[in-house]
Amino acid sequence: MLNVRDFTEINPIHARPGEPVAAPRTKLGDVELLPETAYQMVHDESILDGNARLNLATFVSTWMDDQANRLYRESFDKNAIDKDEYPQTAAIEQYCWHMLAELWHAPDPANTIGTSTTGSSEACMLGGLALKRRWSQRRRAQGKSVDKPNLVMSTGVQVCWEKFCNYWDVEARQVPISSDHKTLDGSDLEKYVDENTIGVVAIMGVTYTGMYEPVTEIAQALDRIQLATGLDVPIHVDGASGGMIAPFCQPDLIWDFRLPRVASINTSGHKYGLVYPGLGWVVWRDQSLLPEDLIFRVSYLGGDMPTFALNFSRPGAQVLLQYYTFLRLGRPGFTRVQQGSLDVARFLAMSIAQMEQFELWNDGSDIPVFAWMLSDDPARKWSLYDLSDRLRMQGWQVPAYPMPSDLQDLTVQRIVVRNGMSLDLADRFMAEFRAAVAYLDKLAGPLPKPASQPVGFRH
Repeated sequence: MLNVRDFTEINPIHARPGEPVAAPRTKLGDVELLPETAYQMVHDESILDGNARLNLATFVSTWMDDQANRLYRESFDKNAIDKDEYPQTAAIEQYCWHMLAELWHAPDPANTIGTSTTGSSEACMLGGLALKRRWSQRRRAQGKSVDKPNLVMSTGVQVCWEKFCNYWDVEARQVPISSDHKTLDGSDLEKYVDENTIGVVAIMGVTYTGMYEPVTEIAQALDRIQLATGLDVPIHVDGASGGMIAPFCQPDLIWDFRLPRVASINTSGHKYGLVYPGLGWVVWRDQSLLPEDLIFRVSYLGGDMPTFALNFSRPGAQVLLQYYTFLRLGRPGFTRVQQGSLDVARFLAMSIAQMEQFELWNDGSDIPVFAWMLSDDPARKWSLYDLSDRLRMQGWQVPAYPMPSDLQDLTVQRIVVRNGMSLDLADRFMAEFRAAVAYLDKLAGPLPKPASQPVGFRH
């Protein structure tokens, strides 16, 4: 029997007269195809992907309105790094991070500094680099070693922080989460902080579960450590998701620049910033917190380009889309949209909590994300991985995965609610969710385990 992987050519079903009947799959062809044929071939391949609107695994925006789509088409060709050719895009980038500085209660928003990035992972890297450089400069000025920097975080951090520590030779000191301490909450922090600590990462929306880490309590713990030891340790807030939820839906929650110990904050424009993929932001409390020697000033296409980024050329369209979204929605619109997502998440969480097969880990009241686990039942013949597979048959992507270190024996399932997931669609999902559970409950024997467990939950 032939295996699909045996085919090294693509058969263009919609080939036009005079065109070849096949095109190489993994190397450049020897002849040109008509654009209509090439388009159809790529289009037909891509329809095998899942339906983005039914993807309850990803945090990334999957919908924008018609005017945003029109603006996107008009600005595909803009290169964000080329500030000489596209000076207004560069100006709009500054408008956006000043808006974020004000939203996050910077003491003097006009004196802040920030930048757009390709996503919040790059923004985290830049925030971490600034922490490390400031620590190194301070240590050298004191005549001390800079050989062993460390960064304190919970085991629930997004993988980008582990990458940062790996790539830039920083020890990752990870505080285990547990059923008693579901997030980094300041407990036992003195066991992890020392003179080589460049900073502490606090997460506004843990990737695994969506829960906020209590930044105020972390800051208070660091205040006590400073009082006892003299160590002044800054906080970087990874607000990839919650940075665009809390200001609108939990405005009284203190987590941002209102805390003097918070030096920098990042967020994802392409998550709850409501912009298509390819955009993140990082902002520092004031300009003194971004070391000048991290900023490169290069001559590019006739202009002087100050840049602090891991990438160079990158699309400028998403920056314009962010500004459009800020202008279009304002505070009332963002509040309406984000609260709508929270309402849907709470509806789904409460619906699942009412089913005897499940126990909630959290209820979606922080960001519109929640996770659950199976209740104890020795007679049960199926797992959350089986339920995930069953839902995927209906087009729904709902990941199941093990929790991080010290809880790795616990498997949870998670839902992310984004703009575009209406209550009607959520109600339809619950009908199919209940049907999938009823089907699995009727099975007489255990299901075969999938060949590999889903690993795509860290979106």
